[in-house]
Amino acid sequence: MRTLKWNVFIGFLFINFIGVCQTKRSGQMITSTVQDLVLQRYLGTWYEIARYDHRFEHGLQGVTATYSMRDDGKIKVLNQGYENTLDGKLNVAEGKAKLTDEPGKLKVSFFWIFYADYLVMELDENYRWALIGSSSDKYLWILSRTPKLEDNVKNLILHKAEKRGYDTSKLIWVEQKSE
Repeated sequence: MRTLKWNVFIGFLFINFIGVCQTKRSGQMITSTVQDLVLQRYLGTWYEIARYDHRFEHGLQGVTATYSMRDDGKIKVLNQGYENTLDGKLNVAEGKAKLTDEPGKLKVSFFWIFYADYLVMELDENYRWALIGSSSDKYLWILSRTPKLEDNVKNLILHKAEKRGYDTSKLIWVEQKSE
């Protein structure tokens, strides 16, 4: 019985590995990252302007992500959002991130030792907005230092995301409180 469970586990890993390789080879998504990320400038609070829908943020409004340094050299990640309305129950998730050898690529964890890619794909030269993705085409975020973006800036970011192969019609626009 133990061997069967082990074989199923190895089979699962192999199938997922093949799926990842095929996605990477397909060339549909361009997930390259910025070549220069100054971490100290990136730290602080970011407002979530838009995102692809996924289960761990489903229905949240007023979402922010705050990044700060931890004593161990990793980055503290504090995500907050309100259930369904800006007056709803506040949900808070605390995680950690670590830098990688690749510029603009971090690894983020909200659960024990399991890390996911956090790719800073586009970044305003003054760190006013960012386009964030992962190695999967299921995740995309538009972040801003302010709760709202001007339409011309929003359109610029959408154009950049579309050029990378993302379907921007799937974005959910997040309601934010005014400053």
